[in-house]
Amino acid sequence: MSLILLAAAAEHAAEEGPTLLGLGAEGWVYVGLTIFLLLAVFVGKAPQKIVEALDARIAATRRQLDEARAIRAEAEALLATATARNAASAGDAAAIIAHAESEAKQLLAKAEADATELMARRAKMAEDKIGAAERGAVAEVRARAADAAAQAAAAVIAGHHGAAADKPLVDRTIAGLGSQFGRTN
Repeated sequence: MSLILLAAAAEHAAEEGPTLLGLGAEGWVYVGLTIFLLLAVFVGKAPQKIVEALDARIAATRRQLDEARAIRAEAEALLATATARNAASAGDAAAIIAHAESEAKQLLAKAEADATELMARRAKMAEDKIGAAERGAVAEVRARAADAAAQAAAAVIAGHHGAAADKPLVDRTIAGLGSQFGRTN
């Protein structure tokens, strides 16, 4: 079994390739990279550049935060202004509604008063027209009654009286008129 292990070790050594100071190619890559990084850090002042880059990044972040704070303060001020305007608008709207309702009530009361007054005037006019029509009808009835009475009287007188019967009546009427004129003179 030891022969198998020696043979495996020999094969493994052949796979790794040549070595220098006990390091293979991969080991020397790590050594070179480490030396390069050490030189970059100490000679190239990489830490200072890294710090400067980080400081610039911090300053940019602070500027962004300050801008965000300023924008937030401006937004809060705009919100407060909008809220105040909204409250004022709501108060104005309530005042306008109250004023409109009072005007509507006044207009309604005035319209009712005007309607009542108009109805009273129209009723008075109708009563006046009815009264005038009644007076006209009474006058017409009286005129027709007088006409009918005169015609009836004329017919009765013509039928019952003759010229002989009218003579004493005419004489009495003339005598009555004469005595009236004689007394007033």
